[in-house]
Amino acid sequence: MATIKISSKVEAEAWEALKQVAQESKQNISGVLTLAIEDYIRRHRVRPEVLRQLSDSIHENEALGRLLAQ
Repeated sequence: MATIKISSKVEAEAWEALKQVAQESKQNISGVLTLAIEDYIRRHRVRPEVLRQLSDSIHENEALGRLLAQ
């Protein structure tokens, strides 16, 4: 996989914790950082099918929603 070089600022405490995790897991910092970024993206990106299901559910339960809002 192609890699790129990045530059950013992080809190010193977080950086030290990241280095510790890398050392404990016998990985390099780049590998741990890549995994952390991938995990963050997975947890924060809402998949289109989830949004579709949510929209369908709201539409199907519109009358119930109005009733509950009263």
